Amino acid sequence: MLTLHGAWLDRSLAVWAEDPDAASMPVTRRAAKAAPSHPFAATAQQLANLVDGEPAEIVLELPSYRSGPVPSPEVELARPGRAARPGRWRVPVVLLPPDQALSLLTAVDAHATDDDLRPATSLRFLGLLSSHAVGLVRRGRLLPQLVAEADGHSGRWRPVLTGADLNAYRELTLAMPRVCVAEPVAAGDGSDATAARVVGAALDALVDAAARVAMPDRLLRWARPGAKAALADRWLWSLTAADAQVGPTDPTAATALAADLARWLAAANETDATFRLTFRLVEPVDEPVDNSVDNPVDEWRVEFSLQSRADPSLALSAADLWAGARHPGLPERPDEALLAGLGRAVRLFPALDSALRESAPEALVTDAAGAFAFLRDSAPLLAAAGFGVQLPAWAGRRGLGLRLSTRTAASPASPGAVVAGGVGVEQLVDFRLELALGDETVTEAELAELARLKAPLIKVRGRWVELDEGQLRSALALLRRRRSGRMTAAEALREVAAGGEADLPLVAVDADGLLGELLAGDARLTPTPTPPGFVGQLRPYQERGLSWLSFLSSIGIGGILADDMGLGKSPSTLSLLARERSGGAQVGATLLICPMSLVSNWQKETARFTPGLRVYVHHGTGRHRDAELTAAIADHDLVITTYGTALRDVASLAAHTWERVVCDEAQAIKNSNSRQARAVRAIGARSRLALTGTPVENHLAELWSLMEFCNPGLLGPVAAFRQRYQEPIEARGDADAAAALRRATGPLILRRLKTDKSIIDDLPEKQEMKVWCPLTTEQASLYKAVTEQMLAVIEGSEGIERRGNVIAAMTRLKQVCNHPAHVLKDGSRLAGRSGKLARLEELAAEIVADGDKALVFTQYAEWGTMLRPHLEARLDRPVLWLHGGLSKKQRDALVDRFQHDDQPMIFLLSLKAAGTGLNLTAANHVVHFDRWWNPAVEDQATDRAFRIGQRRDVQVRKFLCAGTLEERIDAMIERKKALAESVVGAGEAWVSELSTGQLRELFALDESAVA
Repeated sequence: MLTLHGAWLDRSLAVWAEDPDAASMPVTRRAAKAAPSHPFAATAQQLANLVDGEPAEIVLELPSYRSGPVPSPEVELARPGRAARPGRWRVPVVLLPPDQALSLLTAVDAHATDDDLRPATSLRFLGLLSSHAVGLVRRGRLLPQLVAEADGHSGRWRPVLTGADLNAYRELTLAMPRVCVAEPVAAGDGSDATAARVVGAALDALVDAAARVAMPDRLLRWARPGAKAALADRWLWSLTAADAQVGPTDPTAATALAADLARWLAAANETDATFRLTFRLVEPVDEPVDNSVDNPVDEWRVEFSLQSRADPSLALSAADLWAGARHPGLPERPDEALLAGLGRAVRLFPALDSALRESAPEALVTDAAGAFAFLRDSAPLLAAAGFGVQLPAWAGRRGLGLRLSTRTAASPASPGAVVAGGVGVEQLVDFRLELALGDETVTEAELAELARLKAPLIKVRGRWVELDEGQLRSALALLRRRRSGRMTAAEALREVAAGGEADLPLVAVDADGLLGELLAGDARLTPTPTPPGFVGQLRPYQERGLSWLSFLSSIGIGGILADDMGLGKSPSTLSLLARERSGGAQVGATLLICPMSLVSNWQKETARFTPGLRVYVHHGTGRHRDAELTAAIADHDLVITTYGTALRDVASLAAHTWERVVCDEAQAIKNSNSRQARAVRAIGARSRLALTGTPVENHLAELWSLMEFCNPGLLGPVAAFRQRYQEPIEARGDADAAAALRRATGPLILRRLKTDKSIIDDLPEKQEMKVWCPLTTEQASLYKAVTEQMLAVIEGSEGIERRGNVIAAMTRLKQVCNHPAHVLKDGSRLAGRSGKLARLEELAAEIVADGDKALVFTQYAEWGTMLRPHLEARLDRPVLWLHGGLSKKQRDALVDRFQHDDQPMIFLLSLKAAGTGLNLTAANHVVHFDRWWNPAVEDQATDRAFRIGQRRDVQVRKFLCAGTLEERIDAMIERKKALAESVVGAGEAWVSELSTGQLRELFALDESAVA
């Protein structure tokens, strides 16, 4: 499997790859001016087969041993040797111009499961940067410029960075992997580029490319202006043309235009990061509260203040400012800062012009229409530009909404209807649509009165609500057009999932029958008995799940089975296939797409639970094609393939009619723009099912992608989903939007947790405990030496270099906590030198003596390679070792041996290679030897043993060295449990943002904890 990397060079993306199959012949580096060739970089021909671009060679500075460069973490090849040092290596690359780079990077999937290719951290980082660039363009955060380049002047788009966008840019700069920095071979020993320059150059180029994709091509309908045309006309035309050059220019005119445009860009970008101007919307104070919609007092205020960015509680109102008040931490001349800020804001908030006519402006006084305009138009623009905006709690909530009531019609289902749980595809339900304002139903007469008042902000029964003419018109038209009637059960469920209309969201649903049970949750579903053809007995919650699956399938609607890991998504899916075929019914084939590592699991699960199903595995060089594939599909009930194969064979697979397409580990298609996701969506089926334990990992766009696979178009275009749900929920924590999204998707997502005793009460207990291990004297001495050395290096660095040094310090200290030989890499003996190892030796001996089995996870493949022979010698028995360098066949053999060999056993596993996708219920002990410091990752690894099929209590031990950074970070995680996923979710990078003083406290050694 090739690991694909990316580096940015001038205005090009340099793509290169590691080929682990070529890593067996390392090349010894010699002291020389010329950088040697990277020994296991993919060849130019291999790259040409992957990416279409210009071949070249660049020099990269990579962590290196004497025997060669260190493989990237994604490759997971343990390489012996001394401590890694920076080394320069020549690598073949393919250079892509910005437009091609944008296409590639926006399709990068951080969890790609292609059998032959996976993106490395550098490419995923640049993919994140491209998403940021596209977002800036989509929100209009860019300005045109005239740029002098080597071959003349060009019209270019440049990003405008303010507020949250500026913060995101700074975070991206800090997070940039060092491998993203490249230099051409011809540059010789030139100095390395800084992260700020690389990220800035890449963002500029990607924004320009994204703008040319998004901008209308109206200018291109006319012929390109000739060389004698005005410079402004040629420049304007170049901004949407594929060729950005403006042609011959008069130097004086070009310099003047470029300078004017540069000043425009500088004025738009945020410069002062210490304080900001804040606008606060204040409601009328003398408003009577009754049941009337009349509002006699109509005086709203938008108040001004200066606010510290470092400490938002430190603010100075304009009224206090003009009265002479001053606060430390704010500008020395706050009056000038306030007026300058208002002058800058007036282009986004034109109504400020009247306030600026005053000598000492404190606030803008306006009416309800003006307040509504501020809420809808100016406030979002001001916030995006970096100004502070404070709005009332009710702001942003739509006043009017829809209520849907359905009742099962008295008439029986139509002849021939497919029945699921007593409800047929064509069964009719009576429905009624009503309008609601808050918690109250609104009649047509009341709605007409609101329309007559033409007031965009109205206080009704003590609550302010926003109303606009578009909403009112839509509401009146809806009542006159479609107030009640009949629809099928499928149509009713689609109405609920659609969430209403753009101006009128669905705010409440009242339904009876199975539809009502679906909306209320699976606990009320009538269980469907275990079907004939299924070997075994489904648990009660699985029988309810089968009812849910059967109903959705019968009406042709897809769903997301998001049961917790270990609750049996595979048996539930197989039981559905068995039920459909009960009684000899003829049903088309189901296509199941999964990661390559799970193909064997599905084969074994199918043979175990549904041996009557005919299974064909479409994978490998010997897989069927053309007519043979058609015949194979016709002769089988279940076709299993991988995401990589589905991508390569999408045309062949999409040419067939499938009863169902199932995606297992469906987070693989959470990036809707990835080639993988697009290929899977292109395969048609009567219904679709996504299986995943994590329907949302990072942001709500992932949920849209999964739902777009299951039910294309149901949640609308991604832009509408972003505006309606994603941005209100993620940016503002909008509770109404979150409730609406739960209402829209709830019937189509089944989520159960195995910790819920109402779901499963016979799963053994999981006992988690922390094991405190002392440092040996040697470890303590090394720990202090590494701490002082690394803190000195950290204090002398800044920016991306500092961030890298902090991560390096943490890594070395964690290795010290593991064992001195781990950090020294000197091949020395292991026995008697580590508190952690001593405790593992004792524990492993006890586990084996009791006849038990254990999983021991480590995040370091090199440490696992050192640890395995030591444990084998101590225990006098084989120790299994699973890491990323093993083939699928080797992995399967190890798992099969561990699961079925009756002998007590220790299974040593690399956390990255074995943290997901394996069933290892033979173990009743789990040991995390070194912590990943991401609770979700650790829990996933633990769930290799703690899952259905486990019949004994599982003891989970997390090793920690007392008095070290391991103990302190563990305490920080415990204090922030609610935020652990967001704060620590990326691993350990968050620690690099701490100050040097905080790092000194974090790294400090407690001498009392030394053995």
